[in-house]
Amino acid sequence: MRWFADVSDDDLFLSVLTIGEIRRGVDSIQRRDPSSAAALNRWMRRTVDGFADRILAVTHDVAEEWGRMNVPDPLPVIDGLIAATAKVHGLSVATRNTRHVARTGVAWINPFSAG
Repeated sequence: MRWFADVSDDDLFLSVLTIGEIRRGVDSIQRRDPSSAAALNRWMRRTVDGFADRILAVTHDVAEEWGRMNVPDPLPVIDGLIAATAKVHGLSVATRNTRHVARTGVAWINPFSAG
């Protein structure tokens, strides 16, 4: 929360792939805890609405960059596409999963780490 408090909303973007990952998580929880899933679904809707003009698509340029990043060592698809999106747009990736992003050469930050 401390990291988010120090970053302007205008400097934050979401990948469409992140929205897909959130949707998968909400629907997975739905199977075992409908009440929690409903609350998470409301949070997801507010988040998507709040980022409406700051949601980044996987474009032709992103796809080409992703292809380059996968040679010679393939990346997990979603992590690689998010890194490629950041590179194309000159952004950094905020992620807890730094292992995959770090090897792409894209700037990253782990807002969940201490310090």
